[in-house]
Amino acid sequence: MKIMDQPYPSLEANEAIIKIESVGICGSDMHAFHGHDPRRKPGLVLGHEFSGTIEDLSSSLFSKGQRVTGNPLITCGICEYCRQGRNNLCENRTMVGMTRPGAFAQYMSIPTSSLLAIPESLSMDAAALTEPAATAVHAINLSMRALHRPIQECRVLILGGGAIGMLSALLLRHYGVYGVTVVEVNPLRRQAISQHVKCTIINPIDEKIVENAYEFVMDCVGSAVTRNSAMVAVRPGGVMMHVGLQDWSSEIDMRKLTLAEITLLGTYTYSTVDLQATVKLLEQHAFGDLSWVEKRSLDDGPEAFDDLHAGKTASAKVLLKPF
Repeated sequence: MKIMDQPYPSLEANEAIIKIESVGICGSDMHAFHGHDPRRKPGLVLGHEFSGTIEDLSSSLFSKGQRVTGNPLITCGICEYCRQGRNNLCENRTMVGMTRPGAFAQYMSIPTSSLLAIPESLSMDAAALTEPAATAVHAINLSMRALHRPIQECRVLILGGGAIGMLSALLLRHYGVYGVTVVEVNPLRRQAISQHVKCTIINPIDEKIVENAYEFVMDCVGSAVTRNSAMVAVRPGGVMMHVGLQDWSSEIDMRKLTLAEITLLGTYTYSTVDLQATVKLLEQHAFGDLSWVEKRSLDDGPEAFDDLHAGKTASAKVLLKPF
């Protein structure tokens, strides 16, 4: 990672140029940093969890100076999935920070159809969490439709105390779920979870995950180890939600999946409706006071990536500030 001078974005039809106020480092950005994502080529400006103000635009949907966040998935609006309101599965989707320059910058262009207005009561830093928080909202809402009993009655296991795991645990507490356990290997992360989330915390290096103990299991890491652990932990008749994508292939216990009637779900990002709902949840402080979020200058971005790689930061989410 390095700081570069790039030209000011060109303003295309039906697009806006956003002055970035706050942008988060995502796990997928870390995958690119590690060279594990062939879709993100070196030289690309990463970053897709953003908030900012409209600097210029060629559309009547918004106005200059308006405070916005946005959906980094650029969708077509006309395919079968878009027409169903499931635009996260758009057949023709592209993405900010993957197929076009992202938000680790002072200015970024994006179609105005992807923007969401944010209320004055919501801080820019909180608004930059809309995208990762919507991932948790979408995954939990999808899972609740598959659970046999209300989620408030369930014992829940979350594998991974990164941003999605942390936000999921906070949201579940907001929903009235008290039997939440988070599994995390990083001691700094465990300390942060203990401070900000009322839940049970397990270090899997020292403590074995109980077999067949949880009605709902979320794998927010997506490694071969966590997938296997999730399948071991889920109770017969339970739901296993796969969110993380650290490894791209693995084997799971298909015998248990079949004989124990496990529901295995995968989830991809969120719909626009999920993003809109998440803005309201953030405004209602459903994810707590967000004091666990770390803020750094964009100039410190390369060091922030190094610290995240080395596990030197307790925060599950680092926001970069361009100005």
